[in-house]
Amino acid sequence: MLQVSVLKEQTDRVLAGLAKRNFPNADAEVQRILGLDQRRRQLQTEHDSAQAEANKLAQQIGGLMKSGDKAGAETLKARTAELKGQTKTAAEELTQVEKELQDALYRIPNVPHQSVPAGRSADDNEVVREVGQKPELPADAQPHWELIKKLDIIDFELGNKITGAGFPVYKGQGARLQRALINFFLEQALDAGYTEIQPPILINEASGYGTGQLPDKEGQMYHATADDLYLIPTAEVPITNLYRDEIIPTERLPIRNTGYTPCFRREAGSWGAHVRGLNRLHQFDKVEIVQITRPEDSYAALDGMVAHIEGLLQQLGLPYRVLRLCGGDMGFTSALTFDLEVWSAAQQRWLEVSSASNFETYQANRLKLRYRDENNKTQLLHTLNGSALALPRIVAALLENNQQPDGTIKLPEVLHRYCGFQQLG
Repeated sequence: MLQVSVLKEQTDRVLAGLAKRNFPNADAEVQRILGLDQRRRQLQTEHDSAQAEANKLAQQIGGLMKSGDKAGAETLKARTAELKGQTKTAAEELTQVEKELQDALYRIPNVPHQSVPAGRSADDNEVVREVGQKPELPADAQPHWELIKKLDIIDFELGNKITGAGFPVYKGQGARLQRALINFFLEQALDAGYTEIQPPILINEASGYGTGQLPDKEGQMYHATADDLYLIPTAEVPITNLYRDEIIPTERLPIRNTGYTPCFRREAGSWGAHVRGLNRLHQFDKVEIVQITRPEDSYAALDGMVAHIEGLLQQLGLPYRVLRLCGGDMGFTSALTFDLEVWSAAQQRWLEVSSASNFETYQANRLKLRYRDENNKTQLLHTLNGSALALPRIVAALLENNQQPDGTIKLPEVLHRYCGFQQLG
């Protein structure tokens, strides 16, 4: 979340950024927060002054009792009782105001980086570059949902029987391809200097608030209400929360972690070809990369993460493009996001397979994730994450782009040793 000091000292920049996001009633919300902060400070002063006076009188009462001045002591006792009442009232109101302030701050999104283009939807995103040659398929080429039936490698009906729509069952070569992609992505991340983490896939409420999924995406997360735990939407959440409430020694920076997890999202989208098959699921596998850096290093780190993801797509031989998301299409917590999309030849459309984001201090402020600067003062760190990569649409593009006249699917050479076979079918 944004710091109150930023809202106070950089109000114009904040409002300009929120306007780029098309955030409604931004000025009124910011002024409400500043008013709550002013009231919080006033109540804290009243509470501390009353407490200090009561403590001082308590010392004087002891002296008066020793000297035999019971009447004077009783007068001070009455005043002390009055002060205690004032302290209690101020403390109760302070607690309420602090909660209102925190809730209001939680509902303000991050301020976009200056390079973020204005816009309201994905149509307004900026194409940074397009890489690779789109394959030309014969007229009878099939989309991946038809190919997987013919190859019998993924079964949506079985998943629906066991759980419901959006939970596919991977079988035979399909299951082995999943495992191969996960291992390939993880090994590439390890070679790039990331440390592998295998985190829990259930998180508590504090973790959800820490990285910004709560309260913004509460309705999109699966909630195990009996234990008040949430299934993770991405490995970013538990991996970043490893460092909640910590002051990181500078010699440990940057922190660079990677992890594979299944991911769970309730909102799987509407009906139509754009969400058929593997295009959108409730459960899917993903390898994530996460970095924690000093503020001055974070944008170079973001560029490095994007380059890493591009390297994966190049090795898989998939045509792709890099998009800089506009203000209206960015995630709630992000300051700058690059999406990477692969070309799906049979569907004749781009499929998002990765987002790489710099959150600047937004998550770190919620997490109380800090370091000490050269003056030994604590400062907030920057957090970043990227999908490297999400599997379903990678599989969809591999199937569609590499289908052969004999019905087989030719796999990229880089996957052969991970799969143990060179083609599907």
